[in-house]
Amino acid sequence: MGRKQQLIFSGFLILILLLTLNLSYSQSAEAVIRQQQETPEQVLYQSRHTLRDNTGNSWQVILFKRVKSGELREINLRLVGFPGEVKFAHVKPLKIKDADKILQADDVFTEKSPAPNVGQYNLKPILSQLSSNHLIELELPLEKERIVKVPPAVILEWQSI
Repeated sequence: MGRKQQLIFSGFLILILLLTLNLSYSQSAEAVIRQQQETPEQVLYQSRHTLRDNTGNSWQVILFKRVKSGELREINLRLVGFPGEVKFAHVKPLKIKDADKILQADDVFTEKSPAPNVGQYNLKPILSQLSSNHLIELELPLEKERIVKVPPAVILEWQSI
């Protein structure tokens, strides 16, 4: 390989490295904790991610916390699948597999869901128990069960809200 070819090849490798670093950086910047003033006394905090289940389908995974007059009111996890593709089996809890334990989150939409493809679960009693050292698995209570794996960075974000 001649000197000119080596320089071109080196330049190409540097360009690929820079693009890879740029893509990695932009993906981590996607996660943003949103804060919304709902009333003068009430603030809503949200963490939104799109994650895939074990069949390859995308899910909107939204953790939100509501604080009213300085008091924590709720911490819920809303899961939204593609309409017509999935249907939640309401009343059943969300199972969360975390290394050596299985936790459960109660269904918030036991009486009425806004849509069949939307589930919402109370994470307030168990959020602090989730490990941020490894993936956790959400076992979705659907007519045909599916698993969504949540990376440690997302768990850390949820716990920071």
